[in-house]
Amino acid sequence: MRTITTETDFNEILSMSGRRILGINPPVEDFAFFDLWSKPAGLLYLLEKMRANGNEVSLIDCIHEAAVGKISFGREKIGRVEIEKPPVYSGIKRKYYRFGLSEECVKERLADIPRPDVIFLTSAMTYWYGGTKWIISILKKELPEVPIILGGTYPKLCPGHAKKLGADRIVSGHWIPDVPYPAMDLYEELPYGITMTSFGCPLSCSYCASRLLWPDHLRRPVHSVLRETDLQVSLGAKDFAFYDDALLLDKERYFYPLCRELRSRYGNDLSFHTPNGLHVREIDGECAAVLRETGFRTIRLSLESIDPGIAGAGSDKVAREEYLKAVRHLLDAGYSRDDCETYILLGLPGQDIASVAETINFVRTAGGRPKLAEFSPIPGTPSFERAAEKLPELRDEPLLQNNSVYSSWISGNISPEELQGLKDLARKTD
Repeated sequence: MRTITTETDFNEILSMSGRRILGINPPVEDFAFFDLWSKPAGLLYLLEKMRANGNEVSLIDCIHEAAVGKISFGREKIGRVEIEKPPVYSGIKRKYYRFGLSEECVKERLADIPRPDVIFLTSAMTYWYGGTKWIISILKKELPEVPIILGGTYPKLCPGHAKKLGADRIVSGHWIPDVPYPAMDLYEELPYGITMTSFGCPLSCSYCASRLLWPDHLRRPVHSVLRETDLQVSLGAKDFAFYDDALLLDKERYFYPLCRELRSRYGNDLSFHTPNGLHVREIDGECAAVLRETGFRTIRLSLESIDPGIAGAGSDKVAREEYLKAVRHLLDAGYSRDDCETYILLGLPGQDIASVAETINFVRTAGGRPKLAEFSPIPGTPSFERAAEKLPELRDEPLLQNNSVYSSWISGNISPEELQGLKDLARKTD
């Protein structure tokens, strides 16, 4: 097993040429999974880079290829099968699933493509490693001589644990894509497009991994983002998700010019979405109007909490008055209450349940729509360290980091009944 940690090590991979490279996005094993315009962006950028270097590339996306229907704005409903829960979840009274292609379908896909010389396997959440382990076991049986290089978020945050899964090499370092677009043409049908105007975030929220995954905040040239959009529009994309963590920062010099170019090119033909959340203090009257005129349909706002202690953990991104103004500007620009869906963080170490309820009521009174975002302890963050002081097992078992069950079943910070009460309060209609 070799761990690729430095730029020099990664350049060894990038120098490959004349190879057949297969990229794989594995299934997800979890209690629930929703398509929030989720595509393996890092893998797709890497495959385009390898193709530019003279390699033949192909893709098996075990999530997208298991779609069983559409939801909205191009999002897909993903097929699933119930599986046995890992022992660490044995006491949790919820069903557990594998979302994605079946073993039979994976084998059929492997038989359909030319035998690869190397496999690039990506990964996302640390607590989704079960699907990664499952696909590695199949690959080792079907293609035993083909080396597997495992990258993505999971080995970056949990390199020691990732070494145990059976890949031949793991990538735990950083690589900034230098290609103008991801290899989205590898999809037979493109349900939606993806784009990133930047990598990383200049803020340092105590619960967020952005700084760990991208140590520097780097803006891409506007022309690269537009070329990326043009390509995906030519492939049929009508909806686009911005993956940025800090889309509106320095908006006058970057975001507004980008929006002008998008409107000039496409008029009102495209819809844009911000699933990662927008910084509320950046939304003034002009910004709200630009978002509306450009075609941003799904607005997600990052509030986290009105509790000063919790707001401090979020880099003091927003105060009550700033949120009130932002929502008013969005409503004045023509957005509805339902459009102003607002992330409220739940389950942080030391967080008071009453403050969550207070924040939910504040968002509703302000004219927004509250949406609970359950805390996941992410290795390497200050919040993880606080959580691990109470539950040391977090350091060794990524399944315990699962936001679906951490707060209400694992940490003991809140009971399942209290969680349901907060969910009911957030869903309450006026």
